[in-house]
Amino acid sequence: MSEIHAGHIEARDLSIDLGNGRENFRAIERVSFNIASGEFICLLGPSGCGKSTLLGALAGHIPLAAGCLTLDGKAIRGPSSERGLVFQQHTLFPWKKVVDNVAFGLKMKGVVADERRARANELLKLVGLSGFENKYPVSLSGGMQQRVEIARVLINQPRVLLMDEPFGALDAQTRWVMQQLLLQVWASIRTTVVFVTHDIDEAIFLADRVLVMSHCPGRIREEIVIPARRPRGEEWVTSDDFIHLKRYCLDLMRDEHQLGHGAKNESELALQFAGAFI
Repeated sequence: MSEIHAGHIEARDLSIDLGNGRENFRAIERVSFNIASGEFICLLGPSGCGKSTLLGALAGHIPLAAGCLTLDGKAIRGPSSERGLVFQQHTLFPWKKVVDNVAFGLKMKGVVADERRARANELLKLVGLSGFENKYPVSLSGGMQQRVEIARVLINQPRVLLMDEPFGALDAQTRWVMQQLLLQVWASIRTTVVFVTHDIDEAIFLADRVLVMSHCPGRIREEIVIPARRPRGEEWVTSDDFIHLKRYCLDLMRDEHQLGHGAKNESELALQFAGAFI
C-alpha cells in the first residue's frame, strides 16, 4: 500500500470540561505534550483519569475548555479521516462482507469498486486475513474482528491512529497475538499511534513512551521512555528491564487512589460521545 504520512501532535495547557450545569466538572487539567511523527505513545492510568476523554479530543469530538491541540501545526477542530479511531468493541457492519467493511471509507469518497476492493484486500493481507474477504463479521473471532477494524481505519491513510483499549475484551493469548500484530503493522506504515490502556504490561511492551496520567482531573503525572529496541518479543517482556519498569509503574499507579465519584462521571460522560466516534 502507499505510504501513510504520520502526524506530529502537540497539546499546550489543554483542559477539558464534561457535563452540563451542576454536573459539570473538569476531566482534564492543563495537559501539555508533544508526540513526534511516527511515534507510538501509550496513555496509561486508572479508570476515570481522562484517557478516553483525551482521545476523544484528539479525534475532534470533544471540545476544549482551554489550551490548544494541533496536528502538524493545524488546530484540531472536528472529526477527520486523518485521525482514525479504533474502539474496544468493533463497529463493523454485520450485513457487509469483510472486504466491503474495510472498503467502506473509500466508497464514501467515491472511489470505484475495483480500486477500493483491491486496496481493501491489500490491507487484509497486511493484518493477516487473506482468505477471509468474503466472510461476514459474525463468523470471525474477536481478534479477527479487531483486525478488520484496524484495516478499515487504515484504508483512509490516517496521519494518526487513535486506539481506545482495542484489545481489552480479548483473552490473554489473543491479546498477546494482537499486540504483536499491531507492532508489525505499525512497522510497515509508521503512522503516529496514541494507544489508551490501563494495562501496564501492554503499555511497556508497545510504546516508545508511556504518559502516565493522574486521577480526575487528569494530568500527565510522568513520562516514561521505553528503552527496548524494536522489533520486540518475548525476550523483552521477560527481561529485568521490563520487570523494573513494571514495578515503577505499579508504584505510580498505587499512588493514584481512585476518586470514585469523579471516575464514574468521567466514564459515563465520555461514553455519551461514543456514538459520534463511529
